[in-house]
Amino acid sequence: MLKLKRTYDPADSQDGYRVLVDRLWPRGISKEKAKVDLWMKEIAPSDALRKWFGHDPERWMEFQARYGKELQKKGEFIKEIRQLEKKYRTVTLLYSAKEELHNQAVALLAFLNKRG
Repeated sequence: MLKLKRTYDPADSQDGYRVLVDRLWPRGISKEKAKVDLWMKEIAPSDALRKWFGHDPERWMEFQARYGKELQKKGEFIKEIRQLEKKYRTVTLLYSAKEELHNQAVALLAFLNKRG
């Protein structure tokens, strides 16, 4: 099972294996407090795409399409997430964005769910 959670929310045992999927480390949070098992910054959107999107809800659909194209080229990271899911059963994808509906972790989860 894949789940989403903000890095700033407290970790709990239901999170399973915790994977940070942001390119940048979250501001103001220590590694100890974040309790990140793996930082997979390579799966995050390119800097150009991230900056273009800027969490603008009007760009959400186009962002998902562009990010999906980037993810198609990152098969080794998709495969790694799937392997973690098999091993740990629950994998929580962590993100730091304040926007909980329109962020790259939501787009990543949708991409993974679409791919089965």
